[in-house]
Amino acid sequence: QVQLVESGGGLVQAGGSLRLSCTVSGSISSILVMGWYRQAPGNQRELVARISVGGSTNYGDSVKGRFTASRDNAKNTVYLQMNSLKPEDTAVYYCNTYPVNLEWGQGTQVTVSS
Repeated sequence: QVQLVESGGGLVQAGGSLRLSCTVSGSISSILVMGWYRQAPGNQRELVARISVGGSTNYGDSVKGRFTASRDNAKNTVYLQMNSLKPEDTAVYYCNTYPVNLEWGQGTQVTVSS
């Protein structure tokens, strides 16, 4: 059973940066698209970024220009570099396939203070 483990979250001031990692307990080289999702309290989980096996990326409008997704297929890991963080980025961040096809991991909490 493939497991997803997210890490790298924390508390940061507005304007700061964080780098999230998602390690998959199996090979991701056969997973065409991986996605980063987030869920803020009271909100539905939303897709913020996705990255193809070849490295092509796509971002939600709210994070475009600030977040960068990457992946290392050899390490079975995907990353999300988050810059210029805003309080509205506060959420639990998750990775999964796109579309979602795996059991969700525990996520990693990102809190941005104003």
